Amino acid sequence: MTPARRHLVWDWNGTLLDDLSLVVACTNAAFASVGGRSVTVDEHRVGFRRPVADYYAEVLGAAVDEEAYGRLDRIFHEAYQVGLTTCELAADARAAITAWPGSQSLLSMWFHDHLVPVVRTYGLTGHFTRVDGLRADVGGRRKAESLRQHLAELGVDGSDVVLIGDSLDDADAAGSVGARAVLYTGGVTDPTRLRASRHPVADTLTQAVHLATTLP
Repeated sequence: MTPARRHLVWDWNGTLLDDLSLVVACTNAAFASVGGRSVTVDEHRVGFRRPVADYYAEVLGAAVDEEAYGRLDRIFHEAYQVGLTTCELAADARAAITAWPGSQSLLSMWFHDHLVPVVRTYGLTGHFTRVDGLRADVGGRRKAESLRQHLAELGVDGSDVVLIGDSLDDADAAGSVGARAVLYTGGVTDPTRLRASRHPVADTLTQAVHLATTLP
């Protein structure tokens, strides 16, 4: 079956890569560096949003300017790099990737120079027509502009695209280019928040791909 949306864009962190526990631990390391409280996994899933500086400010109870956020982001990513070897792909990631009948690519808001070799290590590069990460020194921004650039490089129109990701920001990014989104409950966002968005929601990646093939 050829899906109406012929191209699939995958999110990486929290979607294909099961890194939620590490992300929360690294977030807490950043908070601890300025005397902030720790958050639980459930608290993080309920509160996390982009721009990440806004989420940090809410938890810390104080404004987080660009300079302060840059320091926190650096601490987060230093801890993330150390802990990355503890992460695995989502249980059905490989099956889900091979189940999609059209072309597919990967877009992450993790740093590009870190992302590419990790995707290669998992043996996934050949499945994607393009792999893009964040080409910037500081993370935490919204995904919409990165998705626009990603599709422009691919020469793919948003109306032909479905994005599978684990955050409301993924859905917002998809909507900004006329794409559809299927949201996955196994990542950074509390499932109740995802379902309240009225986008299609899946509890597994293979289910997400099945839903993606049925979207108009």
